[in-house]
Amino acid sequence: MKPIHLIPLTSVNGVVGLDRLEHLAATLARTFRTPCRIRPETFDISFSLDERRGQYYSTAIIQRLERVADSDARVLGVTACDLYVPVLTFVFGEAQLDGNCAVVSGARLKDEFYGLPPSENLFRERLIKEAAHELGHTFGLRHCADWRCVMASSHAVERLDVKGAEFCRACRKPILQTVW
Repeated sequence: MKPIHLIPLTSVNGVVGLDRLEHLAATLARTFRTPCRIRPETFDISFSLDERRGQYYSTAIIQRLERVADSDARVLGVTACDLYVPVLTFVFGEAQLDGNCAVVSGARLKDEFYGLPPSENLFRERLIKEAAHELGHTFGLRHCADWRCVMASSHAVERLDVKGAEFCRACRKPILQTVW
């Protein structure tokens, strides 16, 4: 199986902290049973900013990530910036279906975004779920009808909170076939 490389994505809005990336890398390595490392370089995503929206265009980020991706690894860009695609108000992340690149944002995963007190544990849980979900798409997985599966669609943080961090049996099968 291809290893997973995490790339910190930066802009004027900052970057996800190293401690959070390390926790994410360790969890994804266990989930996907493959090495997961944080690449030492950061990747500036300022080019993708839509000033009118105040958000970053996730599809453009993925296209640029393809240029720096190793063909023998899956790449997950991780940012603190708010992401969008033109047809939606926002996205928590985006991935190439059956490809090598994905991106996730921690912006709307923080309770502070919704005017609530911060909860580091909840933020980490949400980031893990969203990262596993987007990486699942790189394995060719589509959204799952099982609301408990990490591949269930999440268009609101409340939906993200009720689903699990694990793949259901049907969604796990393509990943396990890739591992062995």
